[in-house]
Amino acid sequence: MKSKKFNIILISLKNTIIPIILCSFMIFLILFSTSNIIAAKNGLELWATTVVPSLFPFLFATELLGKTKFVQYLGKTLNKIMRPLFNVPGEGSFAFIMGLISGYPVGAKIVTDFRNNGICTKDEGNRMLAFTNNSGPLFIIGTVGIGLFANKSIGLLLFITHFMACITVGVIFKFFSKNDLQNLPHSSYKPSVSSSNSISTILMIGSYVVIFSVVISILNQLHILDLFSVVISPLLGFFNINLSFAVPILSGIIELTNGINLVSLVHVKDISTNIAICAFLLGFGGISVCLQVYSIISKSDLSIKKYIIGKFFQGVFASIYTLLALKYIPILNLDIKATFAPISTCVTYPISILGFNNYFVLFGVLCIIVCFVFSIPSKKSNNC
Repeated sequence: MKSKKFNIILISLKNTIIPIILCSFMIFLILFSTSNIIAAKNGLELWATTVVPSLFPFLFATELLGKTKFVQYLGKTLNKIMRPLFNVPGEGSFAFIMGLISGYPVGAKIVTDFRNNGICTKDEGNRMLAFTNNSGPLFIIGTVGIGLFANKSIGLLLFITHFMACITVGVIFKFFSKNDLQNLPHSSYKPSVSSSNSISTILMIGSYVVIFSVVISILNQLHILDLFSVVISPLLGFFNINLSFAVPILSGIIELTNGINLVSLVHVKDISTNIAICAFLLGFGGISVCLQVYSIISKSDLSIKKYIIGKFFQGVFASIYTLLALKYIPILNLDIKATFAPISTCVTYPISILGFNNYFVLFGVLCIIVCFVFSIPSKKSNNC
């Protein structure tokens, strides 16, 4: 009875709050029309000049590869690796590789196709979503490392820790797997004959880029991000993070590219904080990417819940791996110091693991422990 009442309350809130938010959004579109038009143009330019050239070829190539027997061949070849490591079919390696090379949201698109065509079970699809949909090397190394930090080593570090974190999430989620092979339909991967899927996907991504550019513009006009930055300031203080990171972090949680750009512009004594926060945002992907994934999987029976949980932990693990690498790789330490030395002649950038770093590592270790505790099957479930 309580669950039914709770569901009724949720539905009523959904039917009330969503219309209010949408009506408010349209009102603010009119009130801040000038800044919103500029934001929409910037979002459209970002999509046309960056997203389409870097992502559409991968989407199209994915469909072409799917028309051949490459996916089946890869599945048979790598099944002995994917099944013991992640407890997913060997074809999952195709989603993992393409998702890691191409970037968001290619992995989600491939996993959804797998599920719709019977390559994987619902449980396998939900778990694959969490670790196969990742940011690509073009964005991490090119845009973030070279473009924003002017340092290729930082880009390589972020990509390596991003890769390690997604594998960690995949391995941990293996312990939450269910045996639902009896519900697996006939397996046959049949992608579309044309490039219509690639075109519709890239247009969908463009719509989200433009919409979230406008949303961030409205939030800035209303100073809502500043308000939320005050709310999260105690949490930042606990991790010894400079409060100037509050708005960039919130922006990155909403939309990845804009947030990472703002994080890279914050000048603090220990540059490892900037890099670790970027690692977290790259791992999580932002609400914009989550909604893109939700739009893609809406054509299947896959769930967004496990994806969001997985991406959050991927961000945490990526930050921890990044901090540890900055601490224990002296060559990388010198490289970063040399890059950022011209910013200030009176400031050095020690890569330490004190204060915020120490708490962050402790938090990550606790997350891993909690995951493994909950992954231990109970006697009741074993008897069933």
